[in-house]
Amino acid sequence: MHPELFKIGDFPINTYGVLLAIGILTGLLVAARLGERDGIKRDRIFDLGLWSIIGGLLGSKLLMLAVEPGVNPFSLDFLRSGGVFYGGLIGGFVAFLVTVRIHGLPIWKTADALAPGVALGQAFGREGCFAAGCCWGKVTTESFGVHFSEQAHNFTGVPIYQNGTTDPLYLIPVQLYESLAMFVVFGVLLVLHRRRSFDGQILAFYGLTYGAVRFGMEFLRDDPRGDLLGLTTLTGLSTAQMISVVIFIASVIFISIRIKHRKVAA
Repeated sequence: MHPELFKIGDFPINTYGVLLAIGILTGLLVAARLGERDGIKRDRIFDLGLWSIIGGLLGSKLLMLAVEPGVNPFSLDFLRSGGVFYGGLIGGFVAFLVTVRIHGLPIWKTADALAPGVALGQAFGREGCFAAGCCWGKVTTESFGVHFSEQAHNFTGVPIYQNGTTDPLYLIPVQLYESLAMFVVFGVLLVLHRRRSFDGQILAFYGLTYGAVRFGMEFLRDDPRGDLLGLTTLTGLSTAQMISVVIFIASVIFISIRIKHRKVAA
């Protein structure tokens, strides 16, 4: 786990930022290729990507403030934090809808081009989380547990010792599990894109698969994630799990409606 790759003078180059940038770039390139296959110009995809990233950054920070009210929005830690992913996903999707409407692009076909790239970006992003030490898992005594470094602890607060002792603490590498799962999801969506039956199918399958993956992964996490409006205390589910359920159900409803429309048209 190496939160910091190197420094340029006094300016640190963080591993998380580098991997996130790689994820965004590769995701955009994949989206541009898929969009071009469907007759959408590459520069339009890059425009969409840029505005979606901006919307995602704003959304991730806003949801972070909502679930963690004690966070100082003017602190350096807040600025360099990745925020809350679901806030970024929602914010990015809103920016996507606005930009698509401005350019007059087909919403669902364009969304299908972007969805696999989003999954790929997430896969690299979780690798960055692992390198930084954030979004850590529960304590484990199994051989697959990982012990984070002092630097990671200073960077993110990830626990590294047992109950104030110097005995090393081993945690479930949930970041790597989610990264691997999203690489698989990316591959499935890429294959499915060639065989889709209706526009919007890839986006809906992304919602189904990621909703299920994130819901399950939350049971393995142990980092503080706040309590939005007291709903976590009320339901016993994390904020991410509640959003996962909503996205999963919405995806099922969307697929059902699209299939019904296809049958009526036929």
